[in-house]
Amino acid sequence: MSVTLETGWADVAGLEGAKKALREIVVLPFKRPDMFKGIRAPPKGVLLFGPPGTGKTMIGRCVASQCKATFFNISASSLTSKWVGEGEKLVRALFSVARLKLPSVIFIDEVDSLLSARSETEHESSRRIKTEFLVQLDGVATSSDERLLVLAATNRPQELDEAARRRFVKRLYIALPETEARLTIVKNLLVDMKHNLEEGDFNEVAKLTEGYSGADMRQLCAEAAMGPIRDIDNCSSMDIETIETEDVRPISLADFISAAHVVRPTVVSEDLEAYKIWDSKFGCLL
Repeated sequence: MSVTLETGWADVAGLEGAKKALREIVVLPFKRPDMFKGIRAPPKGVLLFGPPGTGKTMIGRCVASQCKATFFNISASSLTSKWVGEGEKLVRALFSVARLKLPSVIFIDEVDSLLSARSETEHESSRRIKTEFLVQLDGVATSSDERLLVLAATNRPQELDEAARRRFVKRLYIALPETEARLTIVKNLLVDMKHNLEEGDFNEVAKLTEGYSGADMRQLCAEAAMGPIRDIDNCSSMDIETIETEDVRPISLADFISAAHVVRPTVVSEDLEAYKIWDSKFGCLL
């Protein structure tokens, strides 16, 4: 649990459609509950789905920050227990504490492992935890004046239980960053680093990283930033232990080109197609 530090939409690169939707269906109702009543009442369950590394947790923090809400960042595994009955108690305790700390945002990462589709081989304890979570989610939904949001994230929306999917009324596809977003990510990551990249170089980096997630972009920048350090370490006339920081050469476009041969996109085209199909069936973004 954390009382969130200020996080703005500018901290989330790209995803303008998702940010606009979240502002409309979550942030504004939290700030002006008097205006969002009756048929305007906001959904109490929102699902963020898409490839890994696209910033779903950051979006959750941003939503909580914009709502001035207490942020509960929970992994599905933390709600399970080897002791019979303990999992349900943890779920009930989570929602009870969230109600004491209103306004609250409960963020559940990897929700598919908690609310997966039912099967004959499913363990009884898993079924009971799932049932308890859905009961609690129903309780949130029926309390229209309660400023509590359940925001869930998954990389595998196809594995969600149908009953759980229905309860997450709004389902938003968090896609891979587009060119402009990748450009922003690189600039943000290099803001405190010594580099000689100009606007054309940044554009070149953005172009050569088609298909990279936000996490891939961070890894790429980290790899490129090691270029100047490796040059020192490989040079017999320089000692990395004694060289002055200002004598280290700046990060260059060549470092990014080399890094791109090492850091490859982690999301495959088949997975992207599966996300798009699920989005066309169940997604709520226009």
